Amino acid sequence: MIKKLKRFWEAQLQTFKLKHDRFLPFGDYIVDRWEKARLLGFGEGSSIYDSSLVIGEVLVGSNTWIGPFTILDGSGGSLTIGNNCSISAGVQIYTHDTVKRSISGGKISIEKASTTIGSNCYIGPNAVISKGVVIGNSVIIGANSLVLNDIPSYTKAYGTPAKPVGKINPYTERDIN
Repeated sequence: MIKKLKRFWEAQLQTFKLKHDRFLPFGDYIVDRWEKARLLGFGEGSSIYDSSLVIGEVLVGSNTWIGPFTILDGSGGSLTIGNNCSISAGVQIYTHDTVKRSISGGKISIEKASTTIGSNCYIGPNAVISKGVVIGNSVIIGANSLVLNDIPSYTKAYGTPAKPVGKINPYTERDIN
């Protein structure tokens, strides 16, 4: 059985290298990203890599791409992601944190709050979005940003912590500074 699995994997490696010029984690050769999204109840046309972790109540709209090695944590409340979003590789989105519980020696409960990302948003690689944050529609979050506060619609934000740095005009595809 192991030899058959290894031959399958080697054939998949060659196919993906020739067709897509990429090498993937083993699970992504077996699991269809669009089928996984359908099984999770995501909207039509959405996809999610097998290497992504999905916990709790996670609602995703249509035509949203969830990149590899992401964490979608809906264990502390609902996590909602709108339509036509790109959630880049390594993004972590949370609905709970254990900071106060940890530093209090377990005397304070885990903090929980729902988190929402609107439609037409781009979340850059390795961004972290904290519990309870609401990100509006047509928002760009820069790579490696830590989002601790709400970000209004049509805004570009980045940094640690993330702060608004400009406005977005989605109709002309240019930033308005």
